[in-house]
Amino acid sequence: MQMEETTENLFEQGLERYRAGEAAADLLPIFKQVCDLEPKNGSAWSCLAWLYLLEEQPQKALKAAQKSVKIDPKLPQAHVNLVLSLLDNAQKGVRPHIELVQKAMELDEEIRSGIVENIEDGLARKPDWESLKRVQKWLISE
Repeated sequence: MQMEETTENLFEQGLERYRAGEAAADLLPIFKQVCDLEPKNGSAWSCLAWLYLLEEQPQKALKAAQKSVKIDPKLPQAHVNLVLSLLDNAQKGVRPHIELVQKAMELDEEIRSGIVENIEDGLARKPDWESLKRVQKWLISE
């Protein structure tokens, strides 16, 4: 029980620091630690994948995103991260993940706004992120 509380606190602290604008590189060790301590935490793997993507480490991002989707296939952001990882690694197979996220966004306004916020945040942190711009076009029809 104690370890779960610790990893949850570590995870929340990492998210707060991210939201406060801290660099992805500085947060990677925190999320790696959470994933090591709690390897079945799909959200932590999703966050780790996102940080790797921001840090131009698409191979590591792909592995983390695949784990995240395998652990929690209902997590839309995990599928977005997997799509970005596939694109950044010049791999195929993005369509089923995009379609899944589109359906989730249509059914749930909270999911939609979360995905939109994450895309905007990603482009604010990494304005020249071409694969994220593609995902934005696919998911957010203006």
